[in-house]
Amino acid sequence: QVQLVESGGGLVQAGGSLRLSCAASGRTFSSYDMGWFRQAPGKEREFVAAISWGRVSTNYADSVKGRFTISRDNAKNTVYLQMNSLKPEDTAVYYCAATKYGATTMTPTRYDYWGQGTQVTVSS
Repeated sequence: QVQLVESGGGLVQAGGSLRLSCAASGRTFSSYDMGWFRQAPGKEREFVAAISWGRVSTNYADSVKGRFTISRDNAKNTVYLQMNSLKPEDTAVYYCAATKYGATTMTPTRYDYWGQGTQVTVSS
C-alpha cells in the first residue's frame, strides 16, 4: 500500500512558479510510476504529467509541455512538479497518484493510489 501527501500549492500571479511535492509512504514507492492530475471546479480530472519508476520516461499533457517538469527522488520517496509560466487556466486542485500499470499512463482509472490534493490558484 502507498499513501500520498501533496504540498506546495498556493496563490501565485500569472507568469509565476510553484513547486509541488508529493511524499509517499511505503517501501515499494520506487516500483510505481507516478502521475500528477488536476481538477478545476465543474470539470473532470485531467492528466498533467507522469514519470516512470526508473525516471527513464516522462509524459506531459500538451497544455503544460515546456512549462511543467515532473521529477522524482526515490531515495526520498518524493515526486515533484515544477510549474513555471503559470496561467489562470492552471488553477485547480492538483493530485498525485501511483500506478503499476506502466507506460506513464494518462488514464486516471489506471492509478491505484491518490493523495488528497493541493490547491493551486493563479491570478491574472
